[in-house]
Amino acid sequence: MSESVIDQVAVEFREVMARVCTPVAVITAFDDARPHGTTVSAFTSLSMGPPMILVSLDRGSDLLAIVRRTGEFGVNVLAHDQADVAMRFARKGADKFDGIGWTESARVPRISGSAGWLACTTETLVDGGDHVVVLGNIVETGLTPAAPLTYHDRVFGTHRAFEAAS
Repeated sequence: MSESVIDQVAVEFREVMARVCTPVAVITAFDDARPHGTTVSAFTSLSMGPPMILVSLDRGSDLLAIVRRTGEFGVNVLAHDQADVAMRFARKGADKFDGIGWTESARVPRISGSAGWLACTTETLVDGGDHVVVLGNIVETGLTPAAPLTYHDRVFGTHRAFEAAS
């Protein structure tokens, strides 16, 4: 393929993926006693027996280096009213947890108010282009009644069920 065709495929791929409604989560881990986190939309369940998930982290991310070293991470499935949390953890910087409510749970940071919570141990890491896919075993879970935060067509929202036909 020519470079211009590859560039066009990349542009259209980005546009197609923008139309996929994805959940929004903050992946967390501890670097010594300091909490770290990053916003992701590339995560999903992998297995029910045993319970496992997969999450995609940028190859150059600080969080990936911590997960590689510690073998532990948390998945904070954000609630519909946590778009500001998603934006905060999407940027670079060491102060992401400033002003954010959180506790330690199963040895990883758990963000208060999240719609769902998973604490994981790393099963394996798989290279995938400019990202690394982390396969995680679930060791602790938590739920709240909050609707989840989603990302679609480059904006945050939440899921709504179709109205029943009358």
